[in-house]
Amino acid sequence: MAKRNYVSNSTESTRMFKNDFLESLTKVHYSVPLIFWIPVIIYFIRKAYVVGEMSASSVAGYFLFGLAFWTLAEYVLHRWVFHFHPTSEWGKRIHFIFHGVHHDYPKDRLRLVMPLSASIPMATIIYLLFYPFFSEYTLAGFFSGFLFGYLIYDECHYAMHHANFKSGLFKKIKDHHMLHHYSDPEKGFGVSSAIWDKIFGSGFPKKDKK
Repeated sequence: MAKRNYVSNSTESTRMFKNDFLESLTKVHYSVPLIFWIPVIIYFIRKAYVVGEMSASSVAGYFLFGLAFWTLAEYVLHRWVFHFHPTSEWGKRIHFIFHGVHHDYPKDRLRLVMPLSASIPMATIIYLLFYPFFSEYTLAGFFSGFLFGYLIYDECHYAMHHANFKSGLFKKIKDHHMLHHYSDPEKGFGVSSAIWDKIFGSGFPKKDKK
């Protein structure tokens, strides 16, 4: 009998904190990232184009650069951060909170997109890491695309677990992600795209795909 890589396929999950407030910070409706981050993306585009007086083509170029860079960041974070295997009990607890719970309860509707309690600090840290490599306004253009890529990832991730795609690109992406959950969690780290799995050789053989 094949090993089961999850605890429950229920649309609900397990409690992670005894404190109600802390527990609430771990759950979020899939619409919340859209409501919060779309205005932030518009702000950065406006900053680059209006305040920074960059040309539309330059803003578009940096936007696409940021969007492309996100796909690599998504892969790196998922493979080497979210799937890091800590040995200490404290490390295991942190890993479970950030990603382990999702593999145990992959259909939990309120833990499929990143809560603002995690995405805002993470976005701030990443922005500061990029800051030395760009001017103020080129970074605004780049980061708007990076955040847009993150939104695509977040909403795609929800859709991969709850939308019923019959054919086409999204069906292929969903099949890829489902293999990551139900076949081998050490492969298939791309969520919104499988391109980096192909480049790094961490994808699934075609014979394994439906």
